[in-house]
Amino acid sequence: MTWEVSNGALPVYYRKMGSGPALLLVHGFPESSAMWEYVQDDLSASCTLIMPDLPGSGKSQGRPGTGMGEMAECIKDILDAENVDKAVIGGHSMGGYVALEFASRYPDKIAGLSLIHSTPLADDEAKKAVRQRSMEIMRNGGKGSFITQMMGNLFTAGFKQNNAADVNKHVGYGMEVDVDNLINFYQAMIDRKDHTGLLRNAFFPVQWIAGADDAIIDYRKIMELCYLPAISFTSLYAGCGHMSMIEQPDRLQPDLKKFSDYCNKYP
Repeated sequence: MTWEVSNGALPVYYRKMGSGPALLLVHGFPESSAMWEYVQDDLSASCTLIMPDLPGSGKSQGRPGTGMGEMAECIKDILDAENVDKAVIGGHSMGGYVALEFASRYPDKIAGLSLIHSTPLADDEAKKAVRQRSMEIMRNGGKGSFITQMMGNLFTAGFKQNNAADVNKHVGYGMEVDVDNLINFYQAMIDRKDHTGLLRNAFFPVQWIAGADDAIIDYRKIMELCYLPAISFTSLYAGCGHMSMIEQPDRLQPDLKKFSDYCNKYP
């Protein structure tokens, strides 16, 4: 079912399935809650699965200047609306940045934190420059070429060759996002904080999901960081790029379930 909460002047939409302990999954750029469709049925068999559309994606209208802080407050609003005191929060890529910001503001509401092809590191200057160039391309009418190339880089070559329909479907999802919202997401990523200190002092378990063939986030950098929390679950998927929920859902789904079960069994 689709629900909404009011965040400021705009409604934020989210989908909810199943019952039991709460698992909230935050989508990445330039997706929506639809990206979890390959794992949602199995996960919702054992938990209350909550999947928001961040402001500017899916059914949620965007607003200029929405940063990681505002997106994190959307997560808080949803949990409050659902009367959830504590949840396992998972975030894919940009969604991981939102989850980290939420954890920094509301650590007592985190039963566990899953970083799915994501990192606590802030953008370095080289990455910021790449994002700025991409923003200029989009401002100058190049949204279509940017989305097509960027989305193609998220998958392995073999997956693209054998699953063109799936890749094209998600390119289509990216095309549905208004260019101003795409630019706003990139600016939010440029401006985000470094959260390595948060994880170094985390009292909640942290899960790391990495793809051995991820062209966006080098798995070796994840391996260098997974020692930070006191309790870490780390999975490296061979032959996987940046989109394990689409490329290897049969691995991601049980890993998310195992992590969620652990977090709720040993609070």
